[in-house]
Amino acid sequence: MRRLLLLPVLTTALLTACTGTEEVQYAVQLNVLTNVDTSGRAAQLRALNTDGGSVNTVPVTGGVQVLPVSGSRRVISVRVDGAETRTPQGEDPQPFADPGFTPCYTRAAQDAARTRLLLLSECSGVQRAALFSSDTRALIWSALLPTYLPPVTTSDTPPTRLAVQGDVGLISRARLNGGSEIIRVAIPGGTSAPEVSAPLAIPAVFDLVPYGGRVLAATATGIQALTSSGEPDSATTLSAFGAARYDRLWAGGANNTLLAAWRSNVLAATSDSPLRLWDGAATTAATVATLADIRDLTLPSDGKAYVLAGSALNRYDVTLGLSTGNWAPRTLASLTAPLSIAWTVPVTTP
Repeated sequence: MRRLLLLPVLTTALLTACTGTEEVQYAVQLNVLTNVDTSGRAAQLRALNTDGGSVNTVPVTGGVQVLPVSGSRRVISVRVDGAETRTPQGEDPQPFADPGFTPCYTRAAQDAARTRLLLLSECSGVQRAALFSSDTRALIWSALLPTYLPPVTTSDTPPTRLAVQGDVGLISRARLNGGSEIIRVAIPGGTSAPEVSAPLAIPAVFDLVPYGGRVLAATATGIQALTSSGEPDSATTLSAFGAARYDRLWAGGANNTLLAAWRSNVLAATSDSPLRLWDGAATTAATVATLADIRDLTLPSDGKAYVLAGSALNRYDVTLGLSTGNWAPRTLASLTAPLSIAWTVPVTTP
């Protein structure tokens, strides 16, 4: 039997009767970037409750990604030309500091505690990275990355991925002669300027995520922790997922104990692929569902998983699934070209 997750006391819904009628108040709320255009960028930020009901919709320009912040009372919205935090309703944008260059943001990543935000800018072939405090929106460092010579893109070229551990930024990108290369950006002790490492050739890496005090990499031979120099260590392959390839990794849940992994059905030449979830203790990761075209997912502390698969927003009961095998799947909404999803804690009315 799988171990039941210990979750903080978060009820799915609270009933109040302030006006003589029952009003549902949700423990968490969802923010989704939708309406992706031909450039691959989103034009709307939608706020939804965890039953799929619409709370608010605001326009955005060049939406890239949404992410939660450490306090979970606001959401980070990353756009091509800037980033800001917003309320759970998607309003009151508060911009992050000027990175010291004109940004063309394409990717974002956070540390496990969600207190740091790493942004990658790619303008006319020039790559720059900037690390910010998620809480204060202050710039910690920005750096010009070594010249990038990308290989000819194929359907299986390793993507560019980011990870953050403390104030260290990691950037993995496809290598000209095959596989990937990784760059480490950090501020050495006693100095104030960031130091950028030379690109280190490594096996192909398809995703990165901080988990369990380490940065994990999805490789062709399993999920492996990176060494201090940035190489995947085959001796650390997570046996719960086997020596199989995965293309996407996500971490979250109460105390960040959950790790989800998915192999792209397109790259695997299948109609769909299993979404697998591990609680950090079981001998084998559980299969949540078999899905095609997973765009993104988020794992809040309410014991659920919210998954963007194609145009559908699906919900799965993680607590129930890990203990009984019943994931209680439910499609909450059909969305127009969704891109990214994050969770926040809405402000409740006394």
